[in-house]
Amino acid sequence: MTDRNANIIEEFRSNEGRVGGHFEGATLLLLTHRGAKSGTERTNPLMYREEGGRIFVFASKGGHTAHPHWYLNVMANPDVTVEIGDRSFRARAVEVTGDERDEIFARQAEDWPAFGKYQHDNPRTIPVVELVEVR
Repeated sequence: MTDRNANIIEEFRSNEGRVGGHFEGATLLLLTHRGAKSGTERTNPLMYREEGGRIFVFASKGGHTAHPHWYLNVMANPDVTVEIGDRSFRARAVEVTGDERDEIFARQAEDWPAFGKYQHDNPRTIPVVELVEVR
């Protein structure tokens, strides 16, 4: 984990999900997952979108041309833990595809224009992943 992520995670957990800096004002969650090859538990801060009680994250990797490691990990090991605010729950990561993916991503890009730029400048389709709470 990078020092930057470690600092964001610490601030998130100390302030009921609120952070400053780059993510100030953003909808942010913590996603804990297992490494696809190593099985090591890892946590990533991610922006998310909530619509109709559904939670979506975006594998943008800041516009890089390769998928982020967390995405590869959750595709291999979809059982994850999600932290939003001071709430933590188990979930299953499910990729959203086709028209539904395009519609959700378009709304995210409308609200957060950087996501639109990431997709516009990228040859890969940025994946959208739903985090479905396991009860």
